[in-house]
Order: sequence, then C-alpha cells, then structure tokens
Amino acid sequence: MTRPTWLHRLEYTLVATVRALVRVLPDGLSRALGTFIGLMFYLVDGAHRRLAVSQLRAAFPVRSEAECRALARATFAHFGRLLVAVLRFSALTPDAMRARVEYEGEERVRAALAAGKGAILFSGHFGFWELQGIAHPLVLPPMSVLARPLDNPLLHALLERMRCATGNSVIYRKGAVRRVLRALAANEVVAIMIDQHIQSSDAVKVDFFDRPASTTIALATLALRTGAPLIPVFCLPLSGGRYRMVYEHPVPLPPEGTADPVREVTQRCTDVLEMYVRRHPHLWLWMHRRWREPEALEPQGAGMFPSAASDEAE
Repeated sequence: MTRPTWLHRLEYTLVATVRALVRVLPDGLSRALGTFIGLMFYLVDGAHRRLAVSQLRAAFPVRSEAECRALARATFAHFGRLLVAVLRFSALTPDAMRARVEYEGEERVRAALAAGKGAILFSGHFGFWELQGIAHPLVLPPMSVLARPLDNPLLHALLERMRCATGNSVIYRKGAVRRVLRALAANEVVAIMIDQHIQSSDAVKVDFFDRPASTTIALATLALRTGAPLIPVFCLPLSGGRYRMVYEHPVPLPPEGTADPVREVTQRCTDVLEMYVRRHPHLWLWMHRRWREPEALEPQGAGMFPSAASDEAE
C-alpha cells in the first residue's frame, strides 16, 4: 500500500473530524453542514464548476444559462450532503440504518437469485449510491462491489470499512473478472457502476443524453456470458433524513442474432440511468467529465471527492 503523505493525513483528519461531528449533530444540522460544504466547493472549485455547467448545457440545450448554473449549484449542494450522509449513516447501528430506509422492488433481487445464476446490480454516481451499498445487506444477501482504490490510502481504508460494515465485500478492478464470475457462479450479487469514462479497449460508445459516451463493457459481457439478470438500483432522498432504495425491473437481454449484443445491452442499461438523471438532474455527478474528446483535459485537483486510481478490470 502507498505510504501516506502529509496531504493524505490532512485529508483524512478533515474527514474524520467531520465524521465525529455529524455523529452527534441532529439530522437538520447535519444536512445543513453538508449543504454548506457542497456550496463552498461550488464557490472555490472553479474548474469543476465550469465543467458541470458545460455538461449541463450540452445535456439540456433548451435550458437557459441561469438554469444550468442553478442546477450545477444544486448538484454541488447535493454531493456535499452525500458526503456527510455517508459518514453519518455508516456510523449507525444496523437497526438504526434499517429504520431510515424504505425498500421498493427488493423482491426482484430475490426472484433473480431464485433462478440460481446470481444477480448483477448496476447504478451510477447518482443519488446516495454509497448508502445503497451499505443498506442493501440489511434486507438482502450481501454483495460484492466493483470499485477502484483511492489514491489516499487512509481514506481508502476508511471507505472500505464503511462499505464492508454490513457484510459486503469489495472487488477492485484489476484482475476482477475471475472473482466476479466465481461470485455469480455461487449465486451471489455483484454491483457495478456504469457511468465512468473508460479509456481502455474494454469499452463501447453508447448514447447518453444524445452524445456518445465511452462505457464499460463489463456489465453486458458478464450478463451475456452468465445469464445473470441485470437489475438497476437507485437510492433517493426522502424527508427527515430517510432514503428510498429502488430496485427496478431487470433489463431484458437482446434476442439471439442481435448484431452487437454487448452494445445493445450497454445502451439499454445506460437508458435506465439516463431516465433517472433526467427526472432528478441535480442528483448526478455533473462535475465528472463523462464525455471526452481526445484533447480534453481533466480539471486539476481532487475536487469534492478523493481521486481514485486508474485500475481497469482484467
């Protein structure tokens, strides 16, 4: 593991301080703190603010500049609340977590597992995605989550503890295929995010908000190879510090003879994510560069979230 630098230790100290604080704050003050953190990043992180506005403008061409800026601001505020919510939620007891979550469609996961081929859950950086991982094993069998390691080893260890606290395990992308196949063969649940730009050859371009976006083929390849159902899952905020976990209907696989089944499956899954983002645009990570041209450069700095290592599946 990488030896922590002074900056890593500073980042970890700040996060640990916020975590200790939100454990004792009332829900309203905790949410207000998250909003404040998000808006501070909106003010000081000009590169990611401009990126968010630019991508919103391209995704919603009929919206005015003022509307796109207001959406970007709301997006930063949401992700500030997400950061605080993850730190607060992960410190609760399982019973306290369960009392804060409503579940909708969880029977679809049980039906998938009853078929004996495992289940593949997918989502994006939308809503309260880290909470949906933590809350999932409270009513369903634990799952294996595909993830990238964080550059900061101290925050990486903390996030892994939070992700695994309710029984999940983490599969890091390098060399992940065998572990995922073993999990599905054992009739287990695997979770994958599908909204990150993929630079390797293991990618396909699909339409996302009417623009080509380079997307992982892992989801489609695994489903076509194993027959495991593909189930979209999203975690939406409710009032009073509560959340709703939604397990959507499985995405149907294309019929035999489809010219490009991998792209077709990937497009169908992306369409489900886009539907949710269109309904709640401020809940998606617009400050991440989803669409990239060869000359495009990433904004400098980690922004609101710690950076993750480039570590693709093999």
